[in-house]
Amino acid sequence: RGIPIIMRDYKLVVLGAGGVGKSCLTVQFVQGVYLDTYDPTIEDSYRKTIEIDNKVFDLEILDTAGVAQFTAMRELYIKSGMGFLLVYSVTDRQSLEELMELREQVLRIKDMNRVPMVLVGNKADLQDERAISIEEGIEVSSNWGKVPFYETSALLRSNVDEVFVDLVRQIIRNEMESVNSPEVATPSTGNFVGDSAGQQKRQGQQQIEKKQPVQN
Repeated sequence: RGIPIIMRDYKLVVLGAGGVGKSCLTVQFVQGVYLDTYDPTIEDSYRKTIEIDNKVFDLEILDTAGVAQFTAMRELYIKSGMGFLLVYSVTDRQSLEELMELREQVLRIKDMNRVPMVLVGNKADLQDERAISIEEGIEVSSNWGKVPFYETSALLRSNVDEVFVDLVRQIIRNEMESVNSPEVATPSTGNFVGDSAGQQKRQGQQQIEKKQPVQN
């Protein structure tokens, strides 16, 4: 195994309604700790260096405010962002509905049909409070053109690393495709979802029952 190649910065943006756990996910990924108090975010920026597929990436992760606040600022973040985590809470139906508008905003501001993006249903450990099924998450992901979908638990650290790693791999793929065919603005949809819906559903159920190992 050779020396990992240092890559340039990748800017990731975490979007979603207030209270869905955007900060909990981000801090769990970057620092490995769980925030057990809710403090509404205005904007926080985190950095993490990570090795993926024998390459080193310096990630800048922007944890944004909920949908209602600071709309003009969010437009600036979206312009500079290279990949987006769209987060809802499986206990809050309204939070999933608000993501529809956020996704439209991302596509409009980036002026592309496809942008590196992961759909994240957080708080999967709160089974008794669940309002949105795994099947519904899979359906939204299909409607969005097979955007990768994960259910996560920031508390259990389940699928936390996976959602960020998936997003970075999409950005890498986008860059390679734009180098190979500069005139094509919309990357192909191949390989964006690594699992069938059935496998995703099984994974969703497994990850609630047990903490999954981190995959690098």
